[in-house]
Amino acid sequence: MRIMVRPHQFPARLAAGAFILNAGLTMASAGAENAAGIHGMAAKAYPFLKDLDSEDFARWLARAQIAVGASLLIPVVPSLLAGAALTALAGGLVGLYLRTPGMRREGSLRPTQEGLSLAKDVWLLGIGTGLVLEEISCSCSRS
Repeated sequence: MRIMVRPHQFPARLAAGAFILNAGLTMASAGAENAAGIHGMAAKAYPFLKDLDSEDFARWLARAQIAVGASLLIPVVPSLLAGAALTALAGGLVGLYLRTPGMRREGSLRPTQEGLSLAKDVWLLGIGTGLVLEEISCSCSRS
């Protein structure tokens, strides 16, 4: 079995992977009321989600988080793949932060107290983007 992670990538992959895996496992065991709240917030930011059943949405989101978290934690998953998955997930979360009223201070990107829980997802976007850019730049320099 070949390890596809450079040693310096382990800390970021471990931190992000454990965080996201925990979020997915927690969401997977959440009840209908929690699912409705998550779906409602997501549907306000992304209107195309409004027609989905809230429990189905929460189930699929939980599965996606579990898959992304596991891909970051399993060293044989290439960093380009794990980083791209993390970037996609985190991009959606940062979009949720940017699109949801009351998450940011008026005329600013700075979070309100309510927005802190979503604003912190920017570090996930940074880790994912960093993994992707490193893998792209390394593969280009080998060519």
